[in-house]
Amino acid sequence: MLIILLALIVVLAALAIATQLRARSIEAGTPNIGDLTDVGGFRLNALHVPAGPDADLPPIVFIHGASGNLRDQAGAFLEPLRGRAELLFIDRPGHGYSERGGPENDTPDGQANALARLMEEKGITRAIIVGHSFGGAISASFGVLHPDKVEGLVFLAAATHPWPGGVDWYYHLASAPIIGPIFCHTLALHAGMMRIEAATEHVFAPNPRPDTYLEDTGPALVLRPSAFRSNATDVAGLHAYVTAFSPRYGEIVRPTVIITGDADEIVLEEIHSKGLARDIAGSELVWIEGLGHKPDYIVTDIVIAALEKIAGEKRDLQAMARLAEPRLAATRVVPQGVAPSLQAGQ
Repeated sequence: MLIILLALIVVLAALAIATQLRARSIEAGTPNIGDLTDVGGFRLNALHVPAGPDADLPPIVFIHGASGNLRDQAGAFLEPLRGRAELLFIDRPGHGYSERGGPENDTPDGQANALARLMEEKGITRAIIVGHSFGGAISASFGVLHPDKVEGLVFLAAATHPWPGGVDWYYHLASAPIIGPIFCHTLALHAGMMRIEAATEHVFAPNPRPDTYLEDTGPALVLRPSAFRSNATDVAGLHAYVTAFSPRYGEIVRPTVIITGDADEIVLEEIHSKGLARDIAGSELVWIEGLGHKPDYIVTDIVIAALEKIAGEKRDLQAMARLAEPRLAATRVVPQGVAPSLQAGQ
């Protein structure tokens, strides 16, 4: 028995060393492109891009989803919007190169409060808040808790409401006491690297993933032990949080656009996006046939048009959605793997 125990310790130690080496390699291949700012006891990392002299849009803040980092939203929107507005792409607490902070950041309201403090530090008084996937829960919380800082809200394939079922088992394992840190420091990164290609393709499905997406956005950053545990804590606690908080979405009064597709394999659009449209008076739901979980990359033009509409321009988002649908049907792909999901039974 003692020999077996010693052998197990040796194996776990070897896996932990290999994890640290691979984590350093991931960071070397995906260096920080933002700056760290103290927001009250911990630091948030963000890419802050000033507006150009001919800016025509208000400041815009981008909140990435689960398993992401600021490079994800920057990859979709930095160049198309450069100069048109002051842009702030954030690494959520514990993700990318941001520090986690205290337990208040285990839920979307705490992360929304951290974002509010970051905006103050950056001198941004009001902004359009754009939230993708899990970032939608933070955006909705921000809209309720900090309405004075909101110019408008754009939700992209958001996860915001209670859904039937749960989340994948390893979120609960990785966020658990004792066994969670052991799992994150030994097995999680190696298993994740084996699945990352198929997983990211599944996130985009049924739309094609950009060829350089892995290199450009660094999704492997989430596999580092501390980030993996932060992400797992976020996801494992989301259902309980939105169950308690979503009744407050009716307090949101700022202009709101919700963009989603009927082919999302990660969140249940019938529950989340339609729920937001029901709860937020005056919001516009843009429902696009054939669109999966990544409207930020697949219908970037419609998202930018939504920003312009919130800024006061006349934009027919429904007509744009109808024009996009034949293109999505023509480029439809079938993924070869399975990815983390917030859907019931997955």
